[in-house]
Amino acid sequence: MSTVHLQTALELAAAGLPVLPLRAGKVPFGNCPACTRGACGGRPAMKTPGPCSCPAPCHAWAAATTDPGVIASGAWASAWRRAAAVAYHPGGAGLTVVDLDNAAAMAWAREALPATRTVPTTRGEHWIYRGAMAPANNVRPGVDLKSLMSYARWLGPGTGPLADLPAAVRALVVKESPMAGPVRQGIAVPVPAGGGRCPHRTPAYLERGIAMAEQRITQAAAAVHATVYRTFLAVLSTHGRCGCLTQAHTARLFTAAQARGESPRHCADAWTNARTRLGL
Repeated sequence: MSTVHLQTALELAAAGLPVLPLRAGKVPFGNCPACTRGACGGRPAMKTPGPCSCPAPCHAWAAATTDPGVIASGAWASAWRRAAAVAYHPGGAGLTVVDLDNAAAMAWAREALPATRTVPTTRGEHWIYRGAMAPANNVRPGVDLKSLMSYARWLGPGTGPLADLPAAVRALVVKESPMAGPVRQGIAVPVPAGGGRCPHRTPAYLERGIAMAEQRITQAAAAVHATVYRTFLAVLSTHGRCGCLTQAHTARLFTAAQARGESPRHCADAWTNARTRLGL
């Protein structure tokens, strides 16, 4: 057994970081006997949860835990023998990792972002902030955001104090990611004719609808692309004509879809097709 990885995982869990073992290639193990070797079919290669009959999600970022009994026993007891690294779920600890993959990305971060704890990586750095958000890939060349519904490889404690998650990082999802264009296009819908008050403009009603849509996409067992399209269609059919949706709402839907393996182009196409079908 890799006592080094197991001991590291137990220490991180005790400090409040939900952890999981990684195989070579940064691919996670499941943490139940049925799912250890990817039998549940998570995609791609177990990096996102797949269909599972277990009592709770047991693979990918959903498997991350601070429970020492889960970490050191069961399916993971054998997983640590083959583990190549330890990963953690940043969002589960209220953190966001800005993954800078090259020198140009690091130079940009030093100019655009406030200083925070930094961790050297193979090709760049992880900048860690206090605060969680939806994850996103390729928000800029060489820049990914890892937080909720994602995991990051543990590469050491890093140096420097943690800073609060700045608005500049949150804004990357809307303003600079490849999804920004379709998000702006998707919310350009008129208020009801005659200036009447929108019947859906109740914060709790809208929030519940967006949260249910995110959950539907995240928990899709199969046919993810079709599920994303149907979910976009449902949201737009309810809120697309009355001006309820904001960039933040549509960015949440795009982020949930990308976390399940959809590309920004697939998200944009599904959103546009749903709007076209509804005549928006």
